[in-house]
Amino acid sequence: MVAIPATQAAAQTDVSLILDAYHKSDQTALGGRSEGFGLSHSELSITQSMGEHLRGKLTAVADINEDDSEFELEEAYLQTLTLPAGLTVKAGRFLADIGYLNSQHSHSDSFTERPLAYRGFLGGHYFDDGLGLSITLPTQLYWQVNAGIFTGDEFADRNSDNSLGIWTLSSKIGGDIGTEHSWQAGFSYVRNRTIDDAHDEHHHNDHDEEHEEDHDEEHDDHSDEHDADHDDHGHDDHDDGGHHGHSHGAEYTGKNIYIADVVWKWAPQGNNRQQQLKLAGEYIRVTDINEYAGSSDYHSGYYLSAVYRFLPEWSVGVRHGELDVKNPHGDHFHAADISETSVMVAWNPTHTQTVRLQYTEQDGNGFEDDDNAITLQYQIGFGSHAAHGF
Repeated sequence: MVAIPATQAAAQTDVSLILDAYHKSDQTALGGRSEGFGLSHSELSITQSMGEHLRGKLTAVADINEDDSEFELEEAYLQTLTLPAGLTVKAGRFLADIGYLNSQHSHSDSFTERPLAYRGFLGGHYFDDGLGLSITLPTQLYWQVNAGIFTGDEFADRNSDNSLGIWTLSSKIGGDIGTEHSWQAGFSYVRNRTIDDAHDEHHHNDHDEEHEEDHDEEHDDHSDEHDADHDDHGHDDHDDGGHHGHSHGAEYTGKNIYIADVVWKWAPQGNNRQQQLKLAGEYIRVTDINEYAGSSDYHSGYYLSAVYRFLPEWSVGVRHGELDVKNPHGDHFHAADISETSVMVAWNPTHTQTVRLQYTEQDGNGFEDDDNAITLQYQIGFGSHAAHGF
């Protein structure tokens, strides 16, 4: 790579466009893509160097299908470049540094949709307005620690009364084993204070209703309150399998989210452009899902994936994931679960193009839209784009 003089870098602007067209045969539970033709997460990004010390980025995203169109600003932030001791500060709207996939743009994914656990617990990927701090420690192994504070408004499509609705903490460590093997492992924690707001509002409304109604109507009020709880806490029972189409709001939330992730890569002679086997997995647990939840009342999910690039232009992959959730109904819970297995084959005729064919099979209990689907995806990129992460 040729070094760019500082005066030239100060005026450098990079523009990139990613178009992601697809056809999906059937609607699936918690599906990130709707049935039929559409554009999913097509993005326009502008990156601007602002002297030696700062870089700004703006990313606008479009999701268009046969039923709806959505346009959203996904990233708009400033990032430091020259702080000492491996420190980096980011301010604005950006993808939270949690888990393995969340901080990566979806066009770099190996499958047409994010895993079940991401779609259910993070809305596919979590971005928000806030402030992030990252430090790469001076150790023999790669070791990075990240912290972030966010408004929380984008987490569950709910405006938080707290200016600090979400805070995150994560750590990643990794390294190489010889020239052919590399690995990375991480752990993340998310504290969701928007749940506190929802609980406080719920109790406040209950308190007002008790004083407004007569004692003789107390039994009817209790029934109405139970029905309201059934709708509010159950998100329409989640029986519809979640939002249809694109949504950033998490379907299943709680005060605490724990994420563990691990990735291993093998490339013959270290040349991953020719051949590479990538194994990845993540486990997510969501606790304190409402004020009635005990220690055994939590959501959990995981995925395991394997992707093998056997030729520079061709790759195949398989991914299996499961989701176990507790749907609140007043002061008790109903269990629901779903499993999903996806098999894909991808062809990259050029560095900027991907044609992917994927078959997905779902089997659920308590999910109305669990189904099987075939998705054909065509993705093309224009302009320069930053290198993808590990």
